[in-house]
Amino acid sequence: MPRPLALALLAALVVVSLTATSGCSSTAPTAPASGHAPTEAGGLPAIESKTAGLESHDGQWPVWWDGADGKIWLEVPELDADLLYVVSLAAGLGSNDVGLDRSQLGGERVVRFERVGRRVLLVQPNLRFRADTDNPAEQLAVEDAFASSVVWGFDVAAETDGRVLIDVTDFVLRDAHGVAETLRQTGQGAFSLDKQRSAPVPSALKAFPRNTEIEARLTFASTQPGRYVRDVAADPTAVTVRVRHSFVMLPDDGYEPRAFHPAAGYFPISYADYAVPIGEDIERRWITRHRLQCAAPAGADGLCDPVEPIVYYLDPGTPEPVRSALLDGARWWADAFTAAGFRDAYRVEVRPDSVDPLDARYNTIQWVHRATRGWSYGSSVIDPRTGEILKGHVSLGSLRVRQDYLIAEGLLAPYVGENADGFASEADDPMLQLALARLRQLSAHEVGHTIGLAHNFAGSTQDRSTVMDYPAPLALPASGNAPDLSEAYAVGVGDWDVQAVRYGYAPSDAEAERVLAENRDRGLRYITDTDARPTGAATPTGALWDNGADAVQALELEMAVRRDALDRFSEAVVREGRPLATLEEALVPLYLRHRYQVDATAHLVGGVAYGYTSRGEGAEPPTPVDGDTQRAAIDALLMTVTPEALALPGAARLIPPRPPGYYDGRELFDGRTGLTFDPVAPAETAAQLTFSYLLDADRAARLAYQHDLDPSLPSFTDLLMAADGAIRGAGAATPYEAAIRRAVLATWVEALIDLAAEPDAAIPVRAAAEGTLDMLGDALDTDGTDDDAVHGAWLARRIEAFLDRDFDEAAAPEPVTIPPGSPIGQ
Repeated sequence: MPRPLALALLAALVVVSLTATSGCSSTAPTAPASGHAPTEAGGLPAIESKTAGLESHDGQWPVWWDGADGKIWLEVPELDADLLYVVSLAAGLGSNDVGLDRSQLGGERVVRFERVGRRVLLVQPNLRFRADTDNPAEQLAVEDAFASSVVWGFDVAAETDGRVLIDVTDFVLRDAHGVAETLRQTGQGAFSLDKQRSAPVPSALKAFPRNTEIEARLTFASTQPGRYVRDVAADPTAVTVRVRHSFVMLPDDGYEPRAFHPAAGYFPISYADYAVPIGEDIERRWITRHRLQCAAPAGADGLCDPVEPIVYYLDPGTPEPVRSALLDGARWWADAFTAAGFRDAYRVEVRPDSVDPLDARYNTIQWVHRATRGWSYGSSVIDPRTGEILKGHVSLGSLRVRQDYLIAEGLLAPYVGENADGFASEADDPMLQLALARLRQLSAHEVGHTIGLAHNFAGSTQDRSTVMDYPAPLALPASGNAPDLSEAYAVGVGDWDVQAVRYGYAPSDAEAERVLAENRDRGLRYITDTDARPTGAATPTGALWDNGADAVQALELEMAVRRDALDRFSEAVVREGRPLATLEEALVPLYLRHRYQVDATAHLVGGVAYGYTSRGEGAEPPTPVDGDTQRAAIDALLMTVTPEALALPGAARLIPPRPPGYYDGRELFDGRTGLTFDPVAPAETAAQLTFSYLLDADRAARLAYQHDLDPSLPSFTDLLMAADGAIRGAGAATPYEAAIRRAVLATWVEALIDLAAEPDAAIPVRAAAEGTLDMLGDALDTDGTDDDAVHGAWLARRIEAFLDRDFDEAAAPEPVTIPPGSPIGQ
């Protein structure tokens, strides 16, 4: 993702490095002691006299700090010249749910300073519509057809030899990042910028050869802050963040864009080119990539030396052993660049003191912290004109490695004997080894984004062919013992990764075209976010956090590993000295371990195989998944909601209430038994997950229509009947399992009601859902006083009230809240 998430998922993936460090500054010489300040023609003072005695930072755009008046002065050395303006967060909120993270990009745009009399306007040309032609009149016709934007206006305060000085204080003391709107959209309250509690950050002023950085501390006030703000802010009524404004020099014209192909695995930039011939696609699309050029023709080994290698610098504040793992993973890409035809074109180093992370010349890898586990980001500052990556910036969330560790604790229950209170060395700690293996893969994954690569969620179905997938930790059953995690994560970049780098970075376009043909010949698949992420996704070969080429077999494997680990679940999951109530932290990801493979298996139901090929490339038409495979997937999914599969072992059912100082949180199971652990709610949670996939409206419509076109394929009614038989006909060996069966049945009824009431669902789908409810209502409306009978009678009345649209009498029971899934350390 995440890129995340998907949706505005591509924009979420373009972020600039925003770590503030101390920079070089000096104090400008003072003005002459007598006489008037030197002036330029027009009566304006010279820049040198206006800035005399002020703290200065010399770079591409010199900047001064006036401590007496609290003002920031910026010199514009060249008017009417394009530059890149980037808004970003230097310090964020710290809430993954709100998304105002440190290093988050708020917007990047090409702008230019234009002078009109004693005013300077910051103008943003409209690059969405262009004319790539040498004809100025044709270019002007397009330019005048679509609105540009004036971002801000400044008064000229001084000038020297065509250079002008402007006061940018008010410009930076505004909500340029849209913080208040983000807080509003995420339900955190009506916040407004409080200028009385906002000011520039003089210590963060920086000027470099290619960029100038200006920062402001902004405070947003609200009398009714939302939950997530209350969780993280020092004073939730006054949220203070730091917003950075970056002026970045655009590169020269020596970069050659490379065409975007939907099957190549890259992020695109696009614009409408009104100069193309009438019969051609007006939309131009280029991939995003670094500039990597041969300094001379390739040698005898077929490799060339780069004009300038791609170098990444890791945050020196990253602790060991995390630092070494991140370096190892990030360095995996070197092999791919060698395959692309370059010698020593890529390397990763710990950032030395001489390299400032804010300097636009350097690519950086940053270790960031939040209050909860959240997404890591591989983002880039790009030239919107061409797609050239100017600066790669990786932000890795620090809490995800702890989630990996927790997952391994639940699987292994390792704290026994001499290891009851932990492991003596890092080398002996199996949870740490798994977590570090995941960090290596995560580092490679996020760096992959910053070299231009998008997610490829088909990798897990092709022997882990890419680090650009979301990998699940592979666990293999070990016959009553702890599962085997020795192959939890793959090592190194995969076949797809090498091919993708070859496409984007090979010296010639002809070589890039050969790569696409090779991928087709080798059957390398590519499925990205828009097709893999939806609950109702149709592709059978692209899913998140899954394993294996056969989704049904992989789900059966996950259920077996899960059951073995649940049977072994005990107080050995937590170290001696820790409250037994914290067993639940490890139980949640273990009990719901199968949730991601459920998603992958559901892709087979109503599934359609397809790819991103173009005409002339041997494209196969979209093909429904065969009927036998779909029915096997339905059966496997229904096995996940049987009482036997959902029953908790005795040790888990006896988790005590939370002690003082250890509070409930989002990572625990919801329940209906107050302070004590609810032994039935986890089953209801898991059933909700499975039914959300089986009864997705899009999937249900595909089933209905596929069956109409090919009766050998299962219909949506077939699915409903299979589910009814599995749910109501499930065995229950104990009264506890009978309680689970009742909870699953109630969850099924509510899921059917939701689908029948879904206005966007296809009419055949809603009709089938209502018909099933009608049948269920008749079947459940029986006399009796035992638990099953009274429960069935209550559900029958609930169904009848819904079918009669008597909503006042049919208040839906509040469903349990499902603990968060993605992003996981997996």
